[in-house]
Order: sequence, then C-alpha cells, then structure tokens
Amino acid sequence: MGAYCKDYQMFDNYNYMGRSSQDLRFSKHLYDNVHGNIYVDPLFLKFIDTEQFQRLRDLKQLGTTHMVYPGAVHSRFEHSLGVYWLAGEAVHKLKAHQGSELDIDNFDVQTVKLAGLLHDIGHGPFSHLFEREFLPRVIRGSKWSHEQMSVEMVDYIVDEHNIEIESDTVKRVKEMILAGSDFASKNSAREKQFLYDIVANGRTGIDVDKFDYIVRDCRACGLGCNFQFQRLMETMRVMDDEICYRAKDYLTVHKLFATRADLYRTVYTHSKVKAVELMIADALVQANDYLEIASHIQDPSQYWKLDDTIIKTIETAPVQELKESKDLILRIRRRDLYQFCNEYSVPKDNLENFKDVTAQDIVCSQKNGGKTLREEDVAVSNIRIDLSRGSNNPLACVNFFKDYDSDEKFPISDDKISHLLPTSYQDMIVRVYSKKAELVGVVSEAFENFQLKTYGIKAQVHATPQKKRRRASNI
Repeated sequence: MGAYCKDYQMFDNYNYMGRSSQDLRFSKHLYDNVHGNIYVDPLFLKFIDTEQFQRLRDLKQLGTTHMVYPGAVHSRFEHSLGVYWLAGEAVHKLKAHQGSELDIDNFDVQTVKLAGLLHDIGHGPFSHLFEREFLPRVIRGSKWSHEQMSVEMVDYIVDEHNIEIESDTVKRVKEMILAGSDFASKNSAREKQFLYDIVANGRTGIDVDKFDYIVRDCRACGLGCNFQFQRLMETMRVMDDEICYRAKDYLTVHKLFATRADLYRTVYTHSKVKAVELMIADALVQANDYLEIASHIQDPSQYWKLDDTIIKTIETAPVQELKESKDLILRIRRRDLYQFCNEYSVPKDNLENFKDVTAQDIVCSQKNGGKTLREEDVAVSNIRIDLSRGSNNPLACVNFFKDYDSDEKFPISDDKISHLLPTSYQDMIVRVYSKKAELVGVVSEAFENFQLKTYGIKAQVHATPQKKRRRASNI
C-alpha cells in the first residue's frame, strides 16, 4: 500500500451546501483527526448526549487489534461520527448535482445522517468477536446480529430520553441501518432506494461506512492507504435509482475492495490478533454462566451496559467462579498467548464445498505415540477473506456510466479490466493454535496429518517455527 490517504481536510472550510452561517450557529463543532471539522445539529446531539451512545467510547473499533498495533485504540464513537459526517456529505453532493431530478428533501438528508450516526450502536464487547465467536458458542444456532440490536437500541433511546422525532423518521432510519444485511429480501421497491445505499450498501458494498473505517483503520495502524473515497463521492451519480460511478474510476472502486481485503489479511486477522481473540472468547464463554453475559442481548436496557470493560470486571471480581476466565486474561496481560502453530490456504478447487475445520478434526488426525491431544488443547480459526462478494468479482455488482451526458449504465466485465488485477476474489485460511506451549510440536504434527488426509498434500507454505519446537522440547 502506498502513502497515507491525503486530503483529509478537504471539508475544513466547507459550509454545508444550501446551509447558512445562521444554521451553523446552532451546531456543535467537533474536530475529527480524519475528516477535520464536523458539525453536529441539535437533533443528532440529542442522540449523542445519551449514555447509550457515549458507551461507544468504550468499544474499540478494532477489538483486540491494539495488542499488536498499539495505535489501534480508536473507538466506535469516532467511527460513528465519521460515518455521520460522510453520509451527510454524500447526500448533500447528490442534492447539489441532481437535486431537482432526485427530489431530495430535508427529511431524506436527516434520515441518512441519523442512520450513519446510529448504524453501529448495537455492537457488543470487542465488536465482531462478541457476535461471531462468543454468542454462537453459548447460544446454539444464534442468529443475533449487531444490526438488529442497533434498530432496537434506536427505539430504546427515543423512548428512554423522550426524544421528539417523527415516527416516520425513526422507521426509515432503522430500515437504512438494516439495508446492508437484509438486501436479500429484495426490498428494492422502496422509494428513493439509492438513499438506503449510502450508509450500508447491500447492492454493491460501496458505502460511507467502508469509506470511513478503511481510512481510519489504516491511519491508526500506521499503514499506507492510497484509496481516495473523495474521488468517488465527487463523481457519483444516481441512475435508475442506483448510485453509479464513472467508468474511468473503476480502478478506484477496485482499490476500495482490495484495501479492505489487505486490512483483513494484515491487521484484522493477524495471527497474534486472532490468538488474543480466541483467548478472550474462551474467557467470556467461561464467565458466561456466572455473569449471564448472553442474557443481556434480549433487553436493550441491559445490553447497553456491556462494553470492552467487561474484561476488567472479570479480572477484578473476587469470586472463585471466574478463576479460569481470570487466568486467561492474566495470560494475555503477560503475553503468554495461545501459540500459533501453522496455517494453510484452502486450495481453489476445494473452496466451494469447504467446511470449517474444528479442533476435533485436528485431534482425530493425531498419530499414536507421544502426548495425547484433547480438543481443549487446540484452537482453530477459519478465516474468510474476499473482496466483498465471496468468489465473485465485486465490480460485476457495480454499475458505471461513460460520462455525464450518458443515460446508460453498465457493469464492467472481467475481460475489460486490467489483467494485473486478481482473477480470484476469495481466500480461505485455516489457522491452528496450541493453547499450551509444550504441545506446539504435537499440534503442528497433527495439523500436518490433517492436511495430508484431507488433500493428499501438505498445503501449508512454511514449516512450524523451529524456535517453537525447541521451546516446547525444553518445557
């Protein structure tokens, strides 16, 4: 990745399109280290100045990533403000360029911005870890999602704080929050569907949520970012109720997906980051019976009290019931992490019918002799990385236009894009950890046997680090 994303301050001297300086007098002025000056109107402040929204300050945007990238301590509070701002910028630009044609009114502007502000208010402790790693282990067949909790939290905040807001506004905001996750329901019959694609875009995956977190995460982790969302926001156009982009900008669109995938590979699923995640998930599971953590998801009035500080609660509680969880957290504090043994990328031919590898698969692949493995000695992480559309080319879902005089929209087919771009759009990585340092060699050998049994070859690229084998033999 190249140099840092530039032009973060492009909105510094920006006065809302169509807004007077008189209007700005009643707005709160905030400074964001990514987007510069942000102005928050009174209605949105009513939501921000609640304990439920302020809770987002105690949810790190990247969960446990700060354990590897020390700068990644930014919160969902900052991100939510950033998405609020970009959502407003996007709808104002569309209104300025195609206002009479699109019939964008103040109700549209207000709902898009509020959806941007509240889209992540339903996230749990350590964000996606809570939803994807913890809940499925304590609630069989859990279908819980932070998007659904977000809409429940919106209702709760409005009722709890007696916020004066039209019911139609709340209804549309909730629909916009769910737009990215429920698009399979084919709700494209909505009026002004393009507005629903600004914050969470289920059609193309291009939305201001990604614009913000990609730039913000790259900056916090000290990575380069040469994806410029400003270019897309300046040139986007609505055609047939869908946001389209200039054909000459297809590489910028592709860079959005490629940068996101690169973040997943190098940051979000870093081997040490995943080791900490696995340990925290185990700690939460073991603490669940005593703290009844999972029961909070049924009631927004209790749920908002959950945040990342739950680890400190476990760590300092003077009760024997939490000893196993405390011990795991102490190991994290002392950097005594689950030991990464090895990984492999699932062969392309096996991706379509791939089934998640489990600890049981690894244990059952152990040959006789030596130390006997148990399932609780092994942790497996099945990591899916794609360009947002699984094995499909994400550009195939995006419509483009030739120039501003054109009335025709079209996708860009594989044979018309640069041959330097990837032809495979999905990667599946199986990563195995030993929960005990002395078992690294045994787990690694069982993992190699599993690969030979499953694929007839050893699919991993590198050998288990010798220093880990030596360390294990000296224990």
